[in-house]
Amino acid sequence: MASSRIVICLLRNDLRLHDNELFFWAQKNADHIVPLYCFDPRHYVGTYNFNFPKTGPFRLRFLLDSVRDLRNTLLSKGSNLVVRRGKPEEVVADLIKQLGSVSSVAFHEEVASEELNVEKKVKEVCAQMEVKVHTCWGSTLFHRDDLPFPHMARLPDVYTEFRKAVESKSRVRPVFPTPDRLNSLPPGLEGGAIPTAEDLEQTEPETDPRSAFPCSGGESQALARLKHYFWDTDAVATYKETRNGLIGVDYSTKFSPWLAMGCISPRYIYHQIKKYEQERTANQSTYWVIFELLWRDYFKFVGVKYGNKMFFIKGLQDKSLPWKRDTKLFDAWKEGRTGVPFVDANMRELAMTGFMSNRGRQNVASFLTKDLGLDWRMGAEWFEYLLIDHDVCSNYGNWLYSAGIGNDPRENRKFNMIKQALDYDSNGDYVRQWIPELTAVRGGDVHTPWNLSSAALSRARVSLGETYPTPIVTAPEWGRHFNKKPSGPGPSQKGKKGPSHTPKQHRDRGIDFYFSKSKNL
Repeated sequence: MASSRIVICLLRNDLRLHDNELFFWAQKNADHIVPLYCFDPRHYVGTYNFNFPKTGPFRLRFLLDSVRDLRNTLLSKGSNLVVRRGKPEEVVADLIKQLGSVSSVAFHEEVASEELNVEKKVKEVCAQMEVKVHTCWGSTLFHRDDLPFPHMARLPDVYTEFRKAVESKSRVRPVFPTPDRLNSLPPGLEGGAIPTAEDLEQTEPETDPRSAFPCSGGESQALARLKHYFWDTDAVATYKETRNGLIGVDYSTKFSPWLAMGCISPRYIYHQIKKYEQERTANQSTYWVIFELLWRDYFKFVGVKYGNKMFFIKGLQDKSLPWKRDTKLFDAWKEGRTGVPFVDANMRELAMTGFMSNRGRQNVASFLTKDLGLDWRMGAEWFEYLLIDHDVCSNYGNWLYSAGIGNDPRENRKFNMIKQALDYDSNGDYVRQWIPELTAVRGGDVHTPWNLSSAALSRARVSLGETYPTPIVTAPEWGRHFNKKPSGPGPSQKGKKGPSHTPKQHRDRGIDFYFSKSKNL
């Protein structure tokens, strides 16, 4: 009697059953399927340059939610999620030895070097043990093989060129069907315990009631979010108008954390939008969600094209700039103590919730790179640590973009912090939400407390340099937005920080997925 065919499906950033080619393929090619998730110890060490924790508490909580949710889904389909702590290549080798008749190991291909290194090692193990490897591409809206470029070296270096080519020449593939049942685990294989945050040497974070992302991880939550945002509230029909919001859950889709872990498929989102456009309405807002998904695709493909250049200090343009590594300035930025309220509010929101709006991300990145002149990788690695929706290509691609050494055809693009604050938080409600020290400063004045009279500061119970910092830097372009000059012990490094000093305003590029980005869709 022939032995049963066993396929191990190594899951990483694809924690879903719907539109998952691994399960679709394995169901056809195996008698028993082993869905496997490994808590890789390399994900819980320090970041490459600055040794920040690689996985912060908010993303870990979201990941644990997602793993538990997928296990529950698979149990309902007659299967289970096998969970192990260890390096995937070592866990896979152990399972092959234990199970004896593994015919294939299947996984989705990733982009960045650490993930590619895991794939290489898994392939080496399988080659040594004479087990086949089956790989898929499933993280993007448009399949890599469907791009209208002969090879990745011809990928345009400007997003607009990429978008126009893809929209006119490529099509989004249909989703893979969700199986009603899955072939079971091999007899005797234990699912294993899902670790706790404490097991991974983290503390469970508190949930902040002010959070714009009070959501749980997992495929079922992701699908429920889409149903809410599209079909229950029609919020998607006004997305383009609301996506630069700062307060609340529904100003943007908030899909990016689930997309980053693969709890929801970008193709599924796309086809739901097309259905919504047919049944409800098609407008600029519904298109703009696709526009953002395309930005996310673009950064993935830029990662394929440029590899580790995404992480180099000179960036994709190989440009040398006088970046600094001033720990004092960086600590003020990351802790929300710069004395620039719009920056500080966003950084405090990130620290307290693991989330930040698109508008916030673009501003704090511009402030770090252009106003403070700090090494852009300090910001990128801090985001890698804290963001729930961290996606390596979107994060580093957006930071390169903000630093002026990535995919941006314009020179010296810089955000005016005060103009941005007044444009997007005109009454100061967002700043007051996250900076209680300034609660009694009324209206838009909260964005420039150093410009208030001594009497106004006294009425608001604000003492600059004591209850709230004086600005660690000011920029000359800020002065266009108020009449008086700063009073009191003003900053000593007035307005000349950063590789670029040109106060050139940037036309909003829209990408809401990560900077929105994941821009945050």
